[in-house]
Amino acid sequence: MKQILIVEDDPVMLRGLCDNFRREGYGVSVATDGAAGLDAALETRPDLLVLDVMLPVLNGYEICRSLREEKVAVPTILLTAKNEEADLLLGFGVGADDYVTKPFSIRELLARCEALLRRSGNAEPGTVRVGNLELDRSGRQLRRISDGGEVPLSPKEYALLEYFVERPERALSREQIMNAVWGYGCLVTHRSIDRFVTGLRKKIEARPEAPRHILTVREFGYKFRL
Repeated sequence: MKQILIVEDDPVMLRGLCDNFRREGYGVSVATDGAAGLDAALETRPDLLVLDVMLPVLNGYEICRSLREEKVAVPTILLTAKNEEADLLLGFGVGADDYVTKPFSIRELLARCEALLRRSGNAEPGTVRVGNLELDRSGRQLRRISDGGEVPLSPKEYALLEYFVERPERALSREQIMNAVWGYGCLVTHRSIDRFVTGLRKKIEARPEAPRHILTVREFGYKFRL
């Protein structure tokens, strides 16, 4: 049974979410403020986190940021009443995997949760296979599967690759990548993102000139394929 942690301070919304997730066969635990939600996520390590953005004590963005700083990679869906691009980019930038804008269909939310759980279950915990390489997230290393030799990555190259592997098959804008990997306010240009991607391709692609993993999305950004 997959375990879902729901952090929501609206009692009516929380009751409806709990009833629907339990009806679908999930185990459900809850928290009604941000601090309690962060503590529960760190202690129980749920399979999925459903997280309201506007919460007492700590907001959803702060919870996401704290979990990623602690290297807790629990798949996270944000529930937000905001649909401005800046707010959505902020959510992705602090480590959220997906978002649903209120008001939403419970069927849509359940479908997105199922997709995230399927995707996160495809690899062994802590490791992700990328072609003939293996990313060891607990050790922050990229290794060749053939001989176990390490492929050296700079800290930013590692962060960029980890950001990609957490979001397979999703079109990611240069703005999203920049804010997530370099942080808001950092003086990094879109051309700098392209240079880092070119360097990373040389390390993970068999043929960097014809990449199989880091694909260009024309006039937008990139898409990662495992």
